[in-house]
Amino acid sequence: MSAVQGELAAVLIVILVGFLPNEVWRVLGVLLGRGLDENSLWMQWVRAVASALLAAVVARLVLTPSGALVALPLWLRVAAIGAGVAGFAMVRRSVLAGVLAAEAVLILGAWWLGIA
Repeated sequence: MSAVQGELAAVLIVILVGFLPNEVWRVLGVLLGRGLDENSLWMQWVRAVASALLAAVVARLVLTPSGALVALPLWLRVAAIGAGVAGFAMVRRSVLAGVLAAEAVLILGAWWLGIA
C-alpha cells in the first residue's frame, strides 16, 4: 500500500511543480495574444528571435553533441539536417516531415555504420 501512496505522491508533485506553473503562462499567453496582429513588426521580431534560438540549439547539437549523438560522425549529423530541411520543403513546409526525415537519416546512418 505504501508503494502506491509513494507513486501517487510523485505524480502529484509532478503535477503541482511541473505542469501547473507552466499552464498558468500558457493560459496568460492565449488571453494576452488574442488581440495581437500576426503581421506586426513586434510579432515578426518574436518569430525571428524564436527561429534564431532554434537554429542555435540545432547548431549546438550538431557541432558539440551529447549523449547518443556523440557516436555519430559530423557528416551524418549534417546530412540529417539537410534531409530535415528537404523534408520540410517537400511536404508543404511540414515540421513533422522535416523531423521525421532527419531522424530517419540518423537512424539509418547509425545502423549502416554499425553503431546502433
